[in-house]
Amino acid sequence: MDTSVSIEIAKHTLLSCGLILAIGTIAGLIAQKIRIPDIALFLLAGIALGPHGLKLIDISADSALNQTILLFGASYILFDGGAALRLPVLKQVWITIVVLATLGVLITAAIVALAAHLVFGLAPVLALLLGACIASTDPAALVPIFRQIRISERVAQTVISESAFNDAMAAILTFSVLTVATGSGHFSPGGAFLDLIKQAVIGIAAGLAFGYLAALLIAHERWAVLAEYAPVVTLVAVIGAYFAASGLQASGFMAVFVFGIVLGNKEQLGFRMEDGEARTLNEFVLTTAFIMRLFIFILLGTQLDFAQMARHWEGGVAIALVLMFVARPITVFVCALPDRRARWTFAELLFMCWTRETGVIPAALAGLLLGSKAPEAPLIASVTFVTILMTILIQAPTTQWLGNRLGLITKRPTKRS
Repeated sequence: MDTSVSIEIAKHTLLSCGLILAIGTIAGLIAQKIRIPDIALFLLAGIALGPHGLKLIDISADSALNQTILLFGASYILFDGGAALRLPVLKQVWITIVVLATLGVLITAAIVALAAHLVFGLAPVLALLLGACIASTDPAALVPIFRQIRISERVAQTVISESAFNDAMAAILTFSVLTVATGSGHFSPGGAFLDLIKQAVIGIAAGLAFGYLAALLIAHERWAVLAEYAPVVTLVAVIGAYFAASGLQASGFMAVFVFGIVLGNKEQLGFRMEDGEARTLNEFVLTTAFIMRLFIFILLGTQLDFAQMARHWEGGVAIALVLMFVARPITVFVCALPDRRARWTFAELLFMCWTRETGVIPAALAGLLLGSKAPEAPLIASVTFVTILMTILIQAPTTQWLGNRLGLITKRPTKRS
């Protein structure tokens, strides 16, 4: 490539990133003032700045820059979410989390598939492919919401943990159904279950290893040789945990989430940082996570294909409504109500029914289906993008209102490491 062309591309990329940072900061400030989750305004800002609006930002969804931001951004947001969780709380609700992240994905996918079959007349296997694609909740959307809204700890941590763990299940289900839809293989429930167990075990092991190593290097009484470089250690460990797990064909997102849990609960493992160093690390993590979600959702807004969405928008809205008002409530009550150990109240269950934003992971799965020219991929992508738009713009801004009405808002901030 000609040097001058490379420089022009670099200038355009730098200008786009600067514009995203500037507009995103303003959107974040406005969101704080009007008390709504900032991801909703980021998405709207992206739509306004993108090819369908002011045409100021045009970064392709399949570009290396966008994929890098998506991969690292989602990983770091998950790490931040894991660091905010507390082990005593997770011990109370782990059964609900596991059931929601496994059986819950299957229930959601099946109900959405039935709706897609009735609305679009899709063959059962293609309807299930659509259901699997949008069955998972989105950690990149949910973690920021609960960083801004002080919901009861056990509810927030259950929803965040579910979103971190159900991505692997949704991806496995999507590609298992795809093999059947394309005639390239047969779906095996036993094989899919073993694959899920393998991904979970390896992902958790990678997260535990990197979490313990990072805690050792920044917070051990004798071995904390990198305490002054704790922010850099977290960056390296997030990347390392993700690639260690994905290199072993496991869930990288699960690994970085577990890494965050270990580092966020390092005091219980006997590690302790100096107050000043802990404060510096905390501020760095909060700022970096803010920048990542700013980039992710503004870019997602610029990349929404409205021409494609327009082809199936009526059916897409119908599917999104079924997902929000039928599939999610049934999933929550079936999976969480039997958990006698957690003793969920009706208000808590009702709140969890409403918090199931769809975002980055389903968008990535839809993009992969388009890239592989899967049967009915354009229709599946259209419905996915309509669902993303509706859940983020309807559910996210009303989360605090619902939490207030149900009496789940707490007055004390969530504890941080």
